[in-house]
Amino acid sequence: MGRREYLIRKIVFAIFTLAVMLVFNFTLFRILPGDPAKLLVRDPRLSREAQERIRRSFGLDKPVWFNTEGSTVEVLVPSVVLLAESLDSGEVVSQAVQGEQLDYVERNADGQWLSVLQINEGRITEGWVQAEGVQVHTNLFDSQFFAYLRNLLKGDLGVSFSLRRDVSELLADRIWRTVILLLGGEIVAVILGSIAGLVAAWRRGTRLETGLLTLGLISWALPTFWLGLILLILARGRLPIGGMITAGLHHAGALEYWLDVGKHLILPTLTLAIVYLGEYMLIMRSSVLEIFAEDYILVAKAKGLTTFQIIKDHALKNAALPMVTIVALTLGYTVGGAIQVETVFSWPGIGRLIYDAVTKRDYPVLQGTFLLLALSVILANFLADILYLILDPRVKPD
Repeated sequence: MGRREYLIRKIVFAIFTLAVMLVFNFTLFRILPGDPAKLLVRDPRLSREAQERIRRSFGLDKPVWFNTEGSTVEVLVPSVVLLAESLDSGEVVSQAVQGEQLDYVERNADGQWLSVLQINEGRITEGWVQAEGVQVHTNLFDSQFFAYLRNLLKGDLGVSFSLRRDVSELLADRIWRTVILLLGGEIVAVILGSIAGLVAAWRRGTRLETGLLTLGLISWALPTFWLGLILLILARGRLPIGGMITAGLHHAGALEYWLDVGKHLILPTLTLAIVYLGEYMLIMRSSVLEIFAEDYILVAKAKGLTTFQIIKDHALKNAALPMVTIVALTLGYTVGGAIQVETVFSWPGIGRLIYDAVTKRDYPVLQGTFLLLALSVILANFLADILYLILDPRVKPD
């Protein structure tokens, strides 16, 4: 298989993974308990009609997958009478004329009456009409799932149930804050983990290696939220323990602002770095030890090169290749850790947004954030495959 075919196969696999993720992303938040309409307005006096109106405004009144019952009701006779209760001004008797389109809601048990909605100049009238004289039109794709797909194609991620803002705007406000947190934590973890792994392989069989392995395993096993709480307690009074900037502080310029942000980044970045450097250390140590068994390393030793020279000139470049893959594969776990870190340190990023959305059953925000995170993981793995193929000519696109 050539590189072109390999690239096409990877693209097709990424697209298939994305399609499966979209279905899973949509389904997951529809099976969670709780009614979003009741959670939106925590008022015990909220009437059933008001709840239904909220559900309609967010499209929650439509079937989840396919609409097999009906979408609209067309009046075929000169006029029909609606025995209805207006959502605005109480009980009324309305009339629909021939050709008018009404929104279908449901059919009664004997099928003789239809529950419909009449929308006229912003006024919504809900009531019942006789099935005779009207025709129900069915649109299989008039459902929550296909509305979700249509909106995605237009770049519309929906409106937050709780914040009443576009989800795309919320993500744009938060994503860069999470990026700098993850980037800082990953860079520190990769650098320290790689150095510790190299030293452990270099000093194999010594107490130093035993100590580094012990510390690496401990850091890898630490719960992210627990470590964050411990660091928060230890640093109280010395470093900022919450938020992104100091509350009430007026920044004279951009430099002062970013210095304040940097101080608030220390603890969450350190938490992520400690948790993940153990894994990177173990991977680097195993890679270096495996390379030490290669024939070209034996040749280098026969030439009289020191262990440090062998690591620096021969082993380091090849041992760094698995790190490309492991960093991409652990991106999803890193994001999961970021949710806990942002919650512990009140960092206003994507993770904190997910936490708040879960507590409020905010489906559009949850779907938007998980879509963004899934796309990031899929893209990172795709780039890792391509980059690995470029960096190591020995890898064949089988």
